[in-house]
Amino acid sequence: MDFTPFYVTFKLACLTTSILFVIGIPIAYFLAFSKWRGKVFLESIILLPIVLPPTVLGFYFLIFLGPKSTVGHFIESTFGITLAFSFPGILLGSIIFCTPFMLTPIINGFRGIPKNLIESTILLNKSRVNALWYVYLPIIRKAILNGVLLTFAHTIGEFGLVLMIGGKMKDTNVASVAIYDEMNAMNYDTVHSYAIILLIISFILIFFLNLLTRKSNRSNLA
Repeated sequence: MDFTPFYVTFKLACLTTSILFVIGIPIAYFLAFSKWRGKVFLESIILLPIVLPPTVLGFYFLIFLGPKSTVGHFIESTFGITLAFSFPGILLGSIIFCTPFMLTPIINGFRGIPKNLIESTILLNKSRVNALWYVYLPIIRKAILNGVLLTFAHTIGEFGLVLMIGGKMKDTNVASVAIYDEMNAMNYDTVHSYAIILLIISFILIFFLNLLTRKSNRSNLA
């Protein structure tokens, strides 16, 4: 069995999760606390991939960022990066697709912080950075971990988006696409080997998500 698809899958999942972890916290903080009226529209755009079919997102990704598009041609000619049918392309697509899965738990975590605690940080003249780092983040650490696990799990399970953006190249052949190819070739033993590994990994992630949710609910009841 070729383990390359698993390497590509976990590389994609780790990079997607790491990037969204870094950019997701400030974005979630802004969406949770900002009084800007346009944030409702911005939040709707960010959360759109939750209900949008991955194939639709992949199609418009190729339309606007493909080699024949203005933006795609500019990126390729300026930076030498091809987004269509390449690993950078499926990474960018994965970041866009998984953004709501990282942001939603963190936004809810920020919005669940008691108002009296927020008012106390204001009265103590704490800067926003200090309040975020020393007060808010420790309180919502479970929400952050929830977002990390959800993002990692959804990245591992991506299929339609990766297939459309990455095709079946060696650098873009994730485990879900490999299962599809082996199934079409009727290599059922290989399909079973790939599938059982993903099944075990998915179960472990879901187990930790449920465990985290139960602990969070118990702490709230206490």
